[in-house]
Amino acid sequence: MTEATLTSTSASPTARQLWTRTRGIALAVVILLAAAVAIAVIRSGAQHGRLDPRSADPYGSRATAELLGDRGVSTRVVTTLDEARAAAGADTTLLVAAPDLLTDHQQSSLRAATKNSGGRTILIAPDSPSLGTLAPGVTADPAISFDSTLSPDCDLPAARRAGSADTGGIRYSTSARDADVCYPSDGLPTLLRIPAATGNGDTVVIGAPDILYNNRLDKQGNASLALQLLGSRPHLVWYLPSLSDASATDAGKKTFLDLLPSGWLWGTLQLFIAAALAALWRARRLGPLVPERLPVAIRASETVEGRARLYRKANARDRAAAALRSTTRTRLAPLIGVSPVQAHAPEALLPALSARLSGDGQALHALLFGPPPSDDAALISLADQLDALEREVRRS
Repeated sequence: MTEATLTSTSASPTARQLWTRTRGIALAVVILLAAAVAIAVIRSGAQHGRLDPRSADPYGSRATAELLGDRGVSTRVVTTLDEARAAAGADTTLLVAAPDLLTDHQQSSLRAATKNSGGRTILIAPDSPSLGTLAPGVTADPAISFDSTLSPDCDLPAARRAGSADTGGIRYSTSARDADVCYPSDGLPTLLRIPAATGNGDTVVIGAPDILYNNRLDKQGNASLALQLLGSRPHLVWYLPSLSDASATDAGKKTFLDLLPSGWLWGTLQLFIAAALAALWRARRLGPLVPERLPVAIRASETVEGRARLYRKANARDRAAAALRSTTRTRLAPLIGVSPVQAHAPEALLPALSARLSGDGQALHALLFGPPPSDDAALISLADQLDALEREVRRS
């Protein structure tokens, strides 16, 4: 195979060829990005998210806020822990839309501010990550309610007046004896009211947010229950936890390992075992060598010329000289009665070679074990001298 053929077949594609191949994909990506930006701009004005009292979406809570406003209850949205803590008071209901998003530090600070404030704290669908701090004595059952609409079955006036409501979700149990347990599902309540230890404050735990959604407010007794729970005080503070809150980055005294989710060690071990099994499955089994007929016979001279070009391109005269000397020593050793194992040991090869030729040991040492040549001419001279030495040994 000639160098011209190699050059023509290994040429990289040109920029024009690359553009022709990828322009369809690039155009599709641009169209998708433009559509995403357009949709985001169109929808950014009216949507705020789930349980947001400013949102008119099906899962927003604007209808609840407007009905409360008609009854003289002011609604204010806060997104930081400092605002929520400052709003706690006897005339305020603090609604926490996503308690499980709060860090341990945020939960502790919020609980300290609301525990003896005399106001009402409403937790929407809290689970194990937040219950222990925000609602001490309350635990979440692992099995959720399969029924969405439930009956009150309790003496809480707000629940009795509202009747059936869509509270089915997380089920709870509590150790507080004076707690109101309402809307049970299979024996466990989905709504709890726990009075404060001192004062007139209380904490309300609801297992599902459905009674606050715009599209569910007119179902069952949802509106009545929502207005009574949220409208017991003249002021309602709607706390929507946000990742932009500076307090969310405060990990307290926790270390990096404490911040990792539970079960990460077992998960890592399982991944390691899976990787080991995959390696054993895909690993090459070493067995006896299998002879294989080459599709093309390559002459030894071409191999020598190819390696010589590589040495010359890399300017590796030291490697070329070492290869020449090593090969010469290997061929000379059996000719002068030296074991092939000691062919590269000067103390064994040079005395036998000097005795065979009656030559200068120092010259032979420089020739067979000397430093690498300094230029190409010296490398050629070294090759000629090694060739001449081998011929002389064979003739002697």
